[in-house]
Amino acid sequence: MANSVCYATTVEGATLPVVDVTHPAFAVTVSDDELDALSEGYVLESRQRSPVPPQVVEALRRSLLGRGLLAASGTYLSGIATYLLKLGPDNLPAGAAEIDRRIAASFPALTARLRLQDMVRLLADGLAPLLRDEPERPLTLVNLAAGVAADSWNALIVLRGAGLLEHRPTSIVALDPDEAGSAFAKRALESLCAQDAPLAGVTVAFRHEPYDWSDADQLRPRLREVRADAMCAVSSEGGLFEYASDDAMVANLRALHEDTPQDTVVVGSATREGNPVRASQVGTGISTRPRTLDAFTAIVRRGGWDVGSVIARPFSYHVSLQKA
Repeated sequence: MANSVCYATTVEGATLPVVDVTHPAFAVTVSDDELDALSEGYVLESRQRSPVPPQVVEALRRSLLGRGLLAASGTYLSGIATYLLKLGPDNLPAGAAEIDRRIAASFPALTARLRLQDMVRLLADGLAPLLRDEPERPLTLVNLAAGVAADSWNALIVLRGAGLLEHRPTSIVALDPDEAGSAFAKRALESLCAQDAPLAGVTVAFRHEPYDWSDADQLRPRLREVRADAMCAVSSEGGLFEYASDDAMVANLRALHEDTPQDTVVVGSATREGNPVRASQVGTGISTRPRTLDAFTAIVRRGGWDVGSVIARPFSYHVSLQKA
């Protein structure tokens, strides 16, 4: 299989590399000790930070990544803006400025790349034994607050590398109110499925459905459209467990519990209560909902699920869930 990078275009016409976490250009290797040191430095720096000068704010407004960060204040990063952070400083598209490279090399951007890798690992670890046991069973990946659904297509790359997708009907369902991220995801998949690309020979059906997690009743009919015989994995990277209220999380988890197969795997990232997140929220204004692991676990149990694997990172817990 060729070791070249794939590319796809956004709805605005920008050409972006397609992140493949198994490719050396995108893989992140960092030890726990290094993360701890970087986290401590980030918190210390945030306490010493002066107000941002007007000229820097103006430079951010003109920059590729800075515009997305400024627009996210008080709300959340768009799917494309989040994806740009995961490219790394050496993979930014044409038009990127020095300030973009600094943002892409920052500690929060590094942890965003690491979060994607963790989601892929949890998805692949959860699905691989099931896929080996049932080699002909269809596979559907449901992505809540999908953005560009990079965790879904990367999980397929890893599973394909393990020889678990040959001749298997495969699909991705992207649930997100934003169409721009899903449009890029569809084009990224087409690029990945081309000759000599990582998913060459794998047929992946892709469907985008608008979805607002504040009304979980919308989720049920979308889940019922998934093939009844399909193996199902649900992911929400930087989405439901980071921004939704407790009640919205419970309602969505109950819908997932009742309208997916018993062996469904759920993975996601949950904002972690602690000094790094407090420093980040002061600096960016992005409105995630920090929780302790115990508090998150209690919410999950109300929704009918148990927490399985947990990867603790400075800004978030990356978790897998199984039906209780």
